[in-house]
Amino acid sequence: MSTTTVSETLPPSSAAPSAQQALLRKIRSREARVGVIGLGYVGLPLAVEFAAAGFRVTGFEVDATRAAQLNAGNSYIPDVPDLELQEQLNARRLNATTDWAELAKMDTVSICVPTPLRKTKDPDLSFIVQAVERVAATLRRGQLIVLESTTYPGTTEEVVLPLLAARGLVAGVDFFLAFSPERVDPGNADFQTHNIPKIVGGVTAACGKAAQALYGATVERVMVVSSAQTAEMVKLLENTFRNVNIGLVNEMALLCRELKVNIWEVIEAAATKPFGFMPFYPGPGLGGHCIPIDPVYLSWKARAHGFEPRLIEVSQQINIKMPEHVVARIASVLNAAGKPVRGSRIHILGVAYKRDVSDTRESPAIDVMQHLLKQGAIVSYSDPFVPRLREMDLDMEAQPLSTLRQADCAVIITNHASFDYRQIVRDARLVLDTRNALKGFHQQKIHGL
Repeated sequence: MSTTTVSETLPPSSAAPSAQQALLRKIRSREARVGVIGLGYVGLPLAVEFAAAGFRVTGFEVDATRAAQLNAGNSYIPDVPDLELQEQLNARRLNATTDWAELAKMDTVSICVPTPLRKTKDPDLSFIVQAVERVAATLRRGQLIVLESTTYPGTTEEVVLPLLAARGLVAGVDFFLAFSPERVDPGNADFQTHNIPKIVGGVTAACGKAAQALYGATVERVMVVSSAQTAEMVKLLENTFRNVNIGLVNEMALLCRELKVNIWEVIEAAATKPFGFMPFYPGPGLGGHCIPIDPVYLSWKARAHGFEPRLIEVSQQINIKMPEHVVARIASVLNAAGKPVRGSRIHILGVAYKRDVSDTRESPAIDVMQHLLKQGAIVSYSDPFVPRLREMDLDMEAQPLSTLRQADCAVIITNHASFDYRQIVRDARLVLDTRNALKGFHQQKIHGL
């Protein structure tokens, strides 16, 4: 080979097997020092699970305030209760740091950093590159590096591997590199890090085996696929599947409105079919860091190979337009009551991107509120999980539900379980329900998507 960065089969010398065997022994005995870069919705739950499995875990953060907060036993991630965090801190199995030199002491490093889009809708890998460069600066023989950040197929081998191999260490021989897509579903009480099956794909078979051993120590089921690129594609398929089907049902909702058919009744009836159908539900638009973003990564990679991903992009266009449809519905509801949008008081119920979480990333509520403000509406909101909203050019504080009494129209964007829907129906003059949260309430002032 012209460049010795990857070995598909271990050489006959005793050095390479000892590196792999030493790492596997450390993992199995829980002697391995585990590092997690990025302590957000993915990284912090992962770090706590590793610690609960008996590893000594160091979490790496760029934000010193967050690191100090964690070390004080205060979690900012709802899926990680303070008591669980404090248990691992007190057992001295977990700590957070901003000292990147500590990476040299780690036997494994899982990278869980954001992968946003640029304004041009191209992938922004800057956080991945920064993290990998820090790992590369202290990379030593025997370490396992796992990228968990969602990205386009090929990133691990095309971007991460060259940075790590720049000083001559060989993947699969001297160090081990794999991709394992995060599958976190914030706020899901049934499925969390330990019982969500883990996919791992190494850049060599030895790399895959090392990653399997690490995650198998804390996750109930680990599935090894043939390559890092396959593992990258798995995550994009999962979320593109959801994006496409949500786009389909959103378009069906628009069609059903034209036909004067209740889309929710249609879905409920179709879901009785015991095979060949999976219910998806319409809404005000997509939110969170995965479903709105991942298909764009896949489309970008597809176009780079001269492939036109038409179905993916049409679905994306439908979903992106849903906030505008919500605003049009608000205008229609107000118009029927003899009111224009301009000057009307519109109260948004729920600004988090999904039910019962505090995450506002890519929330459709942001787009709806911005459109309303541009049209001259007076906008307020209630959300028990988001006391203050600071997104884009919005900087607002949550208001109590009693604000509904002064509003001309209430709009349910996020159907939090803790909302008092009876109070909403009682106090609101008009309600636009984008989530079917008021199913069972039959009043003329309630309007659907």
